Amino acid sequence: MTTLPGPTLGVVGGGQLGRMLAEAAAPLGVEVIVLDPTPECPASLVARDQIVGDFDDPDAVRELAAASDVLTFEIELADPDLLESVADEYDVPINPDPGTLRTIQDKLVQKEALADAGIPVPDFIGIGGEKDLRLAVEELDGVMLKAREGGYDGRGNTPVQEPDEAAAALDELGVDTMAEAFVPFERELSVIGVKGADGVATYPVTETIHEEEILRASVSPARTDDQTRDRAREVARDVLEFLDGYGVYGIELFETEDGEILVNEIAPRPHNSGHWTIEGARTSQFETHVRAVLGWPLGSTDLREPTVSVNILGDVAEPEAATLHNVDSVLESPNAHLHWYGKKQARPLRKMGHITVTDPDADADDPGDRDALLDRAESLRDGVTFVGE
Repeated sequence: MTTLPGPTLGVVGGGQLGRMLAEAAAPLGVEVIVLDPTPECPASLVARDQIVGDFDDPDAVRELAAASDVLTFEIELADPDLLESVADEYDVPINPDPGTLRTIQDKLVQKEALADAGIPVPDFIGIGGEKDLRLAVEELDGVMLKAREGGYDGRGNTPVQEPDEAAAALDELGVDTMAEAFVPFERELSVIGVKGADGVATYPVTETIHEEEILRASVSPARTDDQTRDRAREVARDVLEFLDGYGVYGIELFETEDGEILVNEIAPRPHNSGHWTIEGARTSQFETHVRAVLGWPLGSTDLREPTVSVNILGDVAEPEAATLHNVDSVLESPNAHLHWYGKKQARPLRKMGHITVTDPDADADDPGDRDALLDRAESLRDGVTFVGE
């Protein structure tokens, strides 16, 4: 039985996701403690406390476990072996399951596990050296070479179009890589799914817009047909059944030109493509994650109204102190919502915040209304800058 005040939730990671988890937990009577190596990390201004330490620091993780009733993580750099050990030592539940984190951390292991489970994925090949990559490029007519671990926001990926490019690509990423076939996609999609004590649920299918492999905008519902959305949710539910442990999962998908749905990657945590849910869904992905990992009843994942979220990225040439200018243009705009991540330094293309725009009068079945929402959100985003006068 759920009672308030609630338990203390320990979170490995204190970036913007940890910050938004703490914001969502507070109204539920749940206190949050974060573990992060950066002093005064973004979540520290919202959470009850921060433990300063590396994500794989045994002493720091033990300190977090000793102070928490339940553990979770908001970054894949957490150490699943250490989490398993500490969970047993302190008899503290951890969600999602560290075994799921272990599978997802390695992109090749992730793809192999999904394929073995019968979940559709792009063609892929593990790479052991230059010869393997040359053969993969020839077989798949060019590939996206991916670092098996640690890549994000476009880092750790590089296209290889010709066999002669293999050596340089491996020099850039290292030999611990996998090659994935290029997918001729119509659009990229995302489904935020959740697994809880009372079952699984999915948020509306979202269209994601990337430039330089960095997410720039999320449009919900996705501007595609009902059949494609139904298939995307079906695949996402298959993924949720395959994974172990309660929590929110970001499931990135390709809608191919032939109408297929393929799984690109999975994040075992709240995801950038789900930030729109704070204003656009009945229950945000962050509140849902808190509820799920605690074993509490899940909230509604239904759409409130058509919604677009756009990322505010560092538009500076070199790292500098973070001061966002022209904020009034967003604050004065009806149904626009500004989210600031509390990072002290702006860097080129670093995620610094986001803007969400909703429209209660928009028709969820009219792609044109979402086109207009996207144009408005992008215009607001383009009007703010970290570049001073």
